[in-house]
Formats: sequence, structure tokens, C-alpha cells
Amino acid sequence: MNSELKVFFARARPAIDAALDALLPSENASPQRIHQAMRYSTLDGGKRIRPCLCVAAFAAYKKDWKPVLPIASAIELIHSYSLIHDDLPAMDDDDVRRGKPSCHKQFDEATAILAGDALLTLAFEALSKPKEFPGDRLLRVVAVLSAAAGTPGGMVAGQVMDLETEGKQVSGDQLSAIHRLKTGALIGAAVWIGAYLGGASEPDLANVKNYCDRIGLAFQVIDDILDATDGRNRDEGKATYPFLYGLEKSRGIARQLMADARQALAPLGERSKLLLAFCDYLENRKD
Repeated sequence: MNSELKVFFARARPAIDAALDALLPSENASPQRIHQAMRYSTLDGGKRIRPCLCVAAFAAYKKDWKPVLPIASAIELIHSYSLIHDDLPAMDDDDVRRGKPSCHKQFDEATAILAGDALLTLAFEALSKPKEFPGDRLLRVVAVLSAAAGTPGGMVAGQVMDLETEGKQVSGDQLSAIHRLKTGALIGAAVWIGAYLGGASEPDLANVKNYCDRIGLAFQVIDDILDATDGRNRDEGKATYPFLYGLEKSRGIARQLMADARQALAPLGERSKLLLAFCDYLENRKD
């Protein structure tokens, strides 16, 4: 990871974790089991990529980035909910998440479903509370984040398409659409929301959106490459870039997406340094 980005993430992650801890109900609050499951699946694990990117985009426009922490944390709550549901037997059927038993294995299936539901609704409760931003701006954030998390143009739509194409031959356009929706939409929304709340101009926001479209897809392409080369076969039976294009062409696609992302940020000048550094991180990502 670029040293400047590494230093920034090292500062942002503990702040995000503290904000998440404050947002989540205490594990002793009744009903305890659901709150324990919510905290188990959200805290003590994860890279916090989405909230860190939100904070980094905000920091491009505002020196004090602490006001955006509740918003960034809400995005992470949505991500955590999606992972709980993704791991369920009816979905990807994964027993391990972030090096420990998945929520439904640690607790039970019903608790996992309800924990995911509760995290999603808590996210939007968190979005309603910050006093540092005008109400009309928060409403736009809610609209953007809802669209990125839902359907037809967000994460839920991508998850449905992913399930429907499992074990089937897909085209390059179909695969791109799945990845842009399932993974890219929420990553892109995190960056855009950070820049928007930081006070980015409309031209800057248009350039940031172009950047988001590229890095969101690149993140999943690189994820596919890592899954295909680490010997774990997590994506067996699923549509992936290496399966469709092979490893070398997939790496080339990721490099081109990174080049396009960098070009999109060029008009932002010095403001773009952390977001540009994220491109370097993606290209050198090992896990």
C-alpha cells in the first residue's frame, strides 16, 4: 500500500471502529443474541475499505474528516449485512468469514438473517442523525446509498444475477454487469458520498463518479484473480474474470481500469492523491 495511504488508513480505521462500536447496540442489551450477532459480524475484522474510502474522499475537501465518520460507518454496516446474508446456505453457503465462523455458523440461520436485517436498518438510522450536514444533503446521500445497496441498479440486483448465472456460461457484458452491481456499486457510492459531503463541485463529482465506476469493477476483477490463484476455490462454479478471460487477460483488464480511473481523477489535481494511491493499492493487492 502506498505509504501515505497506509498512514491515512491507519488513522481512519480505529476511528471507524470506534464509531461502529458506538452505533451498535451493546451485546448486553435485550434481546442479547441478536446484538451479539451484529457485533460479532461487524467488529474485530475486515479491512474497512469502503468507509476508509469515504473518509479519504471527504478529506480531499475538508481537513477535519471526523464529521463524516457516522456516514462512513453506516456504509460499513450495509457491507456487513450483505456479508452475513451472502454467507447463508441459500446464497454462497460459506462457513468462514474474516477468519472465523460465519454468523449463521456461530449463532444460527434465523439469527443471522435477522442480524443482517438489523444492520441494514441501523445504517439508515445512523444516516438520519448527523447534525453537521444540511438535511437536503443527507437526503441525497440516503438516495444514492439506497440505490447502490438495492435494485435494479445496486448490490442486491448484482447478487441476484450472480445466483441466477451460477454454473452457466455468461458473456463478458453479463459478468461486468454482475461485478459492477454486486461489488462496484457500494464501493463507488462510498467514494462519491465522501466527496459530495466534503463539498466537491458538480464537475468534480462527475469525475469522481467516473473514477468510482472503474475502481468498483477493478476491485472485483482483482478479487477474482486472487481467488483463482490462492488455491481455495471460493468461486468454484461462479462466473469470474479468470474463468472467462484467463489470468493474463484479466490482469490486463484490471490495469486498464486503473489507468482509466487515474485519468478520471486528473482534473482534481492535488485533491486526488489518496484516491490515486488506492489505485496503487489495488494493483499490488495480495489479499
